[in-house]
Amino acid sequence: MRPEEPPRRIRAVYDERTIVVYQAYSPEIAEPAVAAGTFVEPFRRERMTWIKPSFLWMMYRCGWASKPGQERVLAVTITRAGFEWALAHACLSHYDRKLHPDREVWAERLRASPVRVQWDPERDHAHRPLAYRSLQVGLGGIAVGHFLDRWITGIRDVTGEARQLRQLVADGKLEAATRALPEERPYPLPAAVAAAIGASS
Repeated sequence: MRPEEPPRRIRAVYDERTIVVYQAYSPEIAEPAVAAGTFVEPFRRERMTWIKPSFLWMMYRCGWASKPGQERVLAVTITRAGFEWALAHACLSHYDRKLHPDREVWAERLRASPVRVQWDPERDHAHRPLAYRSLQVGLGGIAVGHFLDRWITGIRDVTGEARQLRQLVADGKLEAATRALPEERPYPLPAAVAAAIGASS
């Protein structure tokens, strides 16, 4: 691990007010969402929806926009206030003794929380796991409504960019692929939020 990259840190594209997260869906869901500027039917509000600040982790998850039901990659811009609300109301999807006194306390918080978070190994261009981790955020319950109706400020289809990057990687042009990646920077979390989700200090 590079010394400057701690084990658990959010890296994202963001500005003073918004942050970009990624999702991948079928064309049947993606196209109406891009047109409407938010997710509409046949997207189902009742299901938990996962957002990912890391572009490369999204590429790993959707196989560079090739997996069934994940052929369209969307860059979803949401408010930083909403993103941080989600993290402040989240519970880790797995028990961590450093954050919870016992499994019962963790299980109760998991049942009560509308948001789940997990830290999975970040990936490189070839989808190989790296030594540090990337955050995934699962929105359920009231958090889904907030996401759809309050937080989203724009949706952009980046499937074309994903496929161009996949071709650069396939051609062995890794430097060009690296230059073409979204410029993700360490995201500054409030201390209390960072502690709640087990982010590195």
